[in-house]
Amino acid sequence: MIRTPLRPLARILRARERGENPDEIEAENRRLRHEAIQDQARRRAEGRLILMASCFVLAFGTVGLRMGALASSEPSEPRAQVLSAKIMSQRADITDRNGRVLATNLLTHSIYAHPHQMVDPQRAARELARIFPDLDQQKLLRDFTGSRKFLWIKRKISPEQMQAVHDIGEPGLLFGPREMRVYPNGHIASHILGGSGFGNEDVSSAEVLGVAGVEKAFDNWLRDPAHDGAPLSLSIDLPVQAAMEEVLGSGMTVMNAKGAAGILMDVSTGEILAMSSLPDFDPNDRPRPLLKGDPSDSPLFNRAVQGQYELGSTFKIFPVAQALDLKIINPNSGITTTTPMKIGKYRINDFHNYGPQLSATDVIVKSSNVGTVRIAQMLGPERQRDFLDDLGLFDPTPIEMVEAPTGQPLVPKRWPAVTAATVSFGHGLAASPLHLAAAYATIANGGKRVSPTLIHGRTRPEGQQVLSPRAAEQAVAMLRQVVTRGTARSADVEGYEIAGKTGTADKPRPNGGYYKNKVVSTFASVFPASKPQYVLIVTLDEPTSRSANGESRTAGATAAPVAAELVRRLAPLIGLEARTDEKLPQIAARFQPHVEPAPADEIKLVSNK
Repeated sequence: MIRTPLRPLARILRARERGENPDEIEAENRRLRHEAIQDQARRRAEGRLILMASCFVLAFGTVGLRMGALASSEPSEPRAQVLSAKIMSQRADITDRNGRVLATNLLTHSIYAHPHQMVDPQRAARELARIFPDLDQQKLLRDFTGSRKFLWIKRKISPEQMQAVHDIGEPGLLFGPREMRVYPNGHIASHILGGSGFGNEDVSSAEVLGVAGVEKAFDNWLRDPAHDGAPLSLSIDLPVQAAMEEVLGSGMTVMNAKGAAGILMDVSTGEILAMSSLPDFDPNDRPRPLLKGDPSDSPLFNRAVQGQYELGSTFKIFPVAQALDLKIINPNSGITTTTPMKIGKYRINDFHNYGPQLSATDVIVKSSNVGTVRIAQMLGPERQRDFLDDLGLFDPTPIEMVEAPTGQPLVPKRWPAVTAATVSFGHGLAASPLHLAAAYATIANGGKRVSPTLIHGRTRPEGQQVLSPRAAEQAVAMLRQVVTRGTARSADVEGYEIAGKTGTADKPRPNGGYYKNKVVSTFASVFPASKPQYVLIVTLDEPTSRSANGESRTAGATAAPVAAELVRRLAPLIGLEARTDEKLPQIAARFQPHVEPAPADEIKLVSNK
């Protein structure tokens, strides 16, 4: 800014020439300068006032808009958000298909110690060992009197235990809040749920992680806060599951079995209503896995999913159903059953000599190994292998459990004539009871492929048409006759039209060959046979039935009666009423007019050498 001089020389000279007073020029310039300064100050003040007014308008306008938004919104409880929290302890519940709680969270406490703050370490160690008998008093004392500054005592305790520790009065013993996973039904559905453990943890919280079963398979889903605490709804029905475990446990005891597995599956959806493996465990106190020996000796081993068994004569319906589908045979076709039958260096026998010929239906009813092999030979190895693959017997089941991949069936790499023969009657290919349940469900579902699932109400794509509906109906009719007049007569339950097949397979030795007195007995069934709704599989590991007639290890004497008792207990729980109009035997009669009893099935495969 250029300042105008108060006494400019040119004007002063001109004023003196005209006789004017030069002081007036200075006074006028001083006045103009003061006016300019005042105008500048006024403009600055006006600008500041405008800026302050704008700020006030903006601030009060924002507050007003926020108040209006809050006034028009739904009221809700405030939620604390900690974006920097490293440990997420929230975990969704798991329920059965009807909303009954199978797994939930419980607020509890942990105990930890600051040894350097302790007044009487010796007394603290003694009292803790009294409250928690699994703790070592001497080890606690060494830890309390050592150089450690921090020590976990117990990760989770009950309120009673917390009060007992509090009564010790030791300032070096401290409590931290945390959530723990609780399974209120104890052993029930333990293999399905799997269990949980702690991941990242500190003194005030702990991360709960799934370690097995659906807890592990859905770990991310269960911990995802985006689901807003919605529970994971499983397909199992808690009362049905409890009843299955009770009956199966009793059957396992009566039959002197080492282990047992049971599966109840909905034919149309593949949803599993109950699945049990015995012996089992309590997921609230999950045992440690075995580090050596046979994995199946551990209660953690899931026989229904992980068990790889040669399932014996339950496989015989597969080549027969395929041959019916391809119209190679019909239920009344005569099949040569002359025994023994030779394939290369091997000789295949039947338990009894059934004569030179049986109908295709009686091959299943009497459980003829030779007749089944004859039908498999009509199919050829390639077609037989492709059909078993279509049934899902070559791949792990798609069940939503982390254990599913470990149940990979043991399938022969080569498929020569002798393999095709032995596989036709359930030897040489090892699969889990769940594989068998899915395969039988496919037959019961009109030949449409069924995949097992543990999730309730999930929409799934329609399965592949593996068999024609007509062939599937004929196969079920044959299985019904196995129960009414064949090897599974002990499985017949009046009013429920059980259709099924027994299978008794010798257990393989770890170093080759088979045991002579150890078997896996299985009964695979469908009911009601006239309109199949459910598949039931019962497998017993090393059973022995003792009666006045002596000992028996066949499925007809062990697994079949257990399955019958299961149907009696489970059918009313699933809303299935007993029927008095037995329609299926009339349907089956047109496939097989004559009726003859047949003994229990047995497999013999002997080398000619």
